Amino acid sequence: MILPDKVFEASKRKEEKNYKFRSFLKAHADEKELDEQFLRLHNELFKDYDCSKCRNCCKVCHAQIPESDNEKDAEFLNMTAEKFKEEYLIRDEFGELVTKHMPCDFLDVNGECRLGDCKPESCKKYPFTNQPERLWSLLGLIESVSVCPVAYEICERLKQEYHFR
Repeated sequence: MILPDKVFEASKRKEEKNYKFRSFLKAHADEKELDEQFLRLHNELFKDYDCSKCRNCCKVCHAQIPESDNEKDAEFLNMTAEKFKEEYLIRDEFGELVTKHMPCDFLDVNGECRLGDCKPESCKKYPFTNQPERLWSLLGLIESVSVCPVAYEICERLKQEYHFR
């Protein structure tokens, strides 16, 4: 598996090929079969992978935090919802609440999330490689490949499975 500090550089070298692979999948992949392939590879590769040793996603992505989570997140951190929003959140170009800073303010030095069980769903599911309808979100995969070593490996293995050159 590629090292976390090498994944961005490696993905940039393969970016053009990855976009061509995305186009190939859009034209040739069966949606159900592709979802099964993603799920199989996701489960296989994440089984022994310790995300806390990487946390690239926490270092370079803004976490989306639903408005409905603000109260419990604030309570978990012993602050008011207003203070939580003021200190940690901004609205993105789509009007969604996201974390202000990178690396994420909630990333602890040990690689754990300071929000504990209140960790946002978007963070829990990242890089979304075990989610259904992968065929319709392949642009997200291309972005994840530059951040997550497991997503990078999934993409490389899929290229092999499809005999993509």
